[in-house]
Amino acid sequence: MGPAAHHTVAVVLLLIIVISAAAAPAAMAQEETEDELEFSYVPGAENGPEHWGEIKPAWSTCRTGMMQSPIDLSHDRVKLVRSLGYLNPPTAPPMPPSSTAATTSWSVNFSGDAGSLVINETAYYLKQLHWHTPSEHTIDGHRFAMELHLVHESAENKAAVIGMLYKFGAHDKFLRTLEPYIKQIADRRDKMEHVGVVDPRLVRGSDSVYYRYMGSLTTPPCKEGVIWTILKEVRTVSMYQRELLREAVDDGMENNARPLQKVNNRDISIFWPKPHRHYY
Repeated sequence: MGPAAHHTVAVVLLLIIVISAAAAPAAMAQEETEDELEFSYVPGAENGPEHWGEIKPAWSTCRTGMMQSPIDLSHDRVKLVRSLGYLNPPTAPPMPPSSTAATTSWSVNFSGDAGSLVINETAYYLKQLHWHTPSEHTIDGHRFAMELHLVHESAENKAAVIGMLYKFGAHDKFLRTLEPYIKQIADRRDKMEHVGVVDPRLVRGSDSVYYRYMGSLTTPPCKEGVIWTILKEVRTVSMYQRELLREAVDDGMENNARPLQKVNNRDISIFWPKPHRHYY
């Protein structure tokens, strides 16, 4: 894996009435916007997660796919693979303000060059980041308070997502910078809010240990072939910040985490840069 250079760019923050396409690459955002009212996260509902694959033919992969996400990152399955390489911390100067189209619940959307992630000699460009509460992925069955997805897209419209897990504790510095805008949008719904310059370096940090597996989008159409990178370091978020995000969406949409999917004998790798007898 080559270096990841994430740039500071200006973005538009947008809240959509309901959660939709939470892990979708930016190129898919427009076509999936019309589907926002057609599915929910309510267990047992006619349009709930267990029925996504039955709602329309284009979403059948949600039911029939064998490489669906999210999954439990069980250490009984994890294999150490040092050849994956480092995820280098992002560095870059600010860029002028810009705006972009958006999708999903709470999302920050990048229209300029926000940096890239290189996997197997293919560059994936940062397009969007958004939150799920609680976390979608689990580690050895443990679910966390929140999960952040940094959605990258290649020139061929392939997706690679970096996932970051959060537990309750000290406030998250990146969310702290966005709190005023979250409050402004909370009562307005489906409105754009220009937030000026946002620094992705506040998001990524410098953690070098991560899990890697092949999966899918975690919302309809549940497209497979997504490269998932889940950072092992669990960050902290204050309960106030988590609730601020949850209060900003419509009633009933506060829990926007898809249930765990079957692993189906997929490989789950972990990159750990130094020799360790145990890596968990």
